[in-house]
Amino acid sequence: MGGAAGGRAWHIDALRGLMLVLMTATHLPTRFASPLGQPFGYVSAAEGFVLLSGFMAGRVYMQRHEKHGADEMRSAFLKRALKIYAWQVALLLFLFSFIALIGSAKQEDAIVNLLTYYWQQPVTAFVNGLFLLYNPPLLDILPMYILFMLISAPLMLHGVRNGWAPILAASIALWLAAQFDVGSWVYHWLAAQASIKFPPIGETGSFSIAAWQLLWVLGLWMGATTIATSETDEEATPRRFPTWMVLTALVVALVGFVWRHALGQAAFGGDATLNLLFDKWKLGPLRVINLLALVVLVIHYGPVLRRLPRSHFLEALGAASLAVFVSHLVIALLALTYLGPPSPGRPLWLDLALFFGTYAILYFVAWITQQVERSSASARDRMRSWAAQGSRALISRRHKA
Repeated sequence: MGGAAGGRAWHIDALRGLMLVLMTATHLPTRFASPLGQPFGYVSAAEGFVLLSGFMAGRVYMQRHEKHGADEMRSAFLKRALKIYAWQVALLLFLFSFIALIGSAKQEDAIVNLLTYYWQQPVTAFVNGLFLLYNPPLLDILPMYILFMLISAPLMLHGVRNGWAPILAASIALWLAAQFDVGSWVYHWLAAQASIKFPPIGETGSFSIAAWQLLWVLGLWMGATTIATSETDEEATPRRFPTWMVLTALVVALVGFVWRHALGQAAFGGDATLNLLFDKWKLGPLRVINLLALVVLVIHYGPVLRRLPRSHFLEALGAASLAVFVSHLVIALLALTYLGPPSPGRPLWLDLALFFGTYAILYFVAWITQQVERSSASARDRMRSWAAQGSRALISRRHKA
């Protein structure tokens, strides 16, 4: 959910829009959620979205660093983090008030179970939510982004001054530690030292931040080091991969695709130990390999993909990713409250109406967001122009005097 500054890369916006479409499909309580989950292999839309958002953040804020300096880049990251935090607080208030009230009145199990910790300790849950320690299901992604935004400026400045190799090595080491639940050990230690009551580890969110930071750091590195030949970066110099790597990626991606659609979303059926190799929340090693294979193919065939017809629908969603992401969570929560979880007994027309109606609303949100951003940018340009004219007039008067 990197900010937008400078020229936009439409193909990256389209890819992020595609990830938002797939995430929405899996979060909406319809019969389409399961078939559309992980459609490209044992990789979900969340992984692609985090990687692409890290890429956009690295690209956009590195441009800001080059044009305006390190302080401006730090300030931009902080403003973006505060904006995301404001959205997270708004979502928490919406969940703890309207959704909790209606879900409780209807005794909807999907909402009652979603807010188990909140029902037990409402004040503690609310305070921990503001501190981003309590993260109910569906509301556990933005806190991760806030942390990533806060650490991005120091990482990028270190990368500029000392190279990215130490950062990438540390990121891989942290991901590896996450496979052995080091994050849980650290959390329990911090909980024992803190003066406030920490929520149980199961209420902090599904994502292992120690593992998922790897995707953000990889995206940040690629975005910050991408060489562009135009102001908009639309003709960025593609990275070259050896033939053996591309062929290996093709085989891995094909195996992952066939495996997922032949055996389902659980790669090894009921074997919980082996399924950890593809675990989403800790980014299991086979999952990372599947993802990296897809990344190699997307980058390698990028010039071909860019020649495909442009989807302005996907571009619009990707360009307004934060507003669209928040909106899809609101719709998903409302749908869970009033319709409950997916049910084969629900009329098909109702699922279709919810499915396509949601995308119509998200496109409208994206369109409104873009109009507001354009108006704000135009107003800022006018203010700068007036300020420059006033400055020139003042200098002219002084010279005449």
